Amino acid sequence: MVVYGKHIVELILLKYQYLIENIYLAKEVDKSFFGLLKKTKKQIIKLDAKKAQAMARGGNHQGYLLEIKPLEVLEFSKIKEMDFVLVLCGISDVGNLGSIFRSAYALGVDGIVVCGIKDFKQEGVLRASSGAMLGMPFCIVHNPLDVINELKQSDFTLFGTSMQGKDLQNALSGKKALFLGSEGHGLSNKILAKMDYNLTIPMKREFDSLNVGVAGAILIDRITNGRN
Repeated sequence: MVVYGKHIVELILLKYQYLIENIYLAKEVDKSFFGLLKKTKKQIIKLDAKKAQAMARGGNHQGYLLEIKPLEVLEFSKIKEMDFVLVLCGISDVGNLGSIFRSAYALGVDGIVVCGIKDFKQEGVLRASSGAMLGMPFCIVHNPLDVINELKQSDFTLFGTSMQGKDLQNALSGKKALFLGSEGHGLSNKILAKMDYNLTIPMKREFDSLNVGVAGAILIDRITNGRN
């Protein structure tokens, strides 16, 4: 898959060189950056502006493009060995997924389970996460109910999200999983009924909801650090 833009290209060069298959440049770069490229021992291919724009599908590539290997999708059994897991149910919007991966990586989630979507667009989510997805272990499981049953058997405490849930005051210990649903529908009643606890975020003003990426970040922090 193709990634582009100076920030994410530099991140991959510094931390994830093993993913690189081809390097493309559509501009002149300074000596230090070119030295970083040369250390990969990969061929550096020069592109004209038209070819670079086509390769980035109109995105803002800034003259920096990489072709990288697909990211590793873990087996669910590996996720069950972790302590703090995020389970995304039916969230298909690339921007929301990228935001959640970014927050999860920054705030200490150990792994993510993606459920209930037909096509998980790695390339788009990677860009939307500003590269954070590179460091976040994840797996894909079709049925969230299977995830629930297996996590319960692995001694996880399960937390759902609902407007009728409770405000979380204190940080939580032990193995835990936070379930987030899509903005349009949230978590189904069947899923909510299987949670150990359902959480909400009290609003200071008369407004009924937050973007799922923002809400997820707040709840991840509450679970990790408590409210105060």
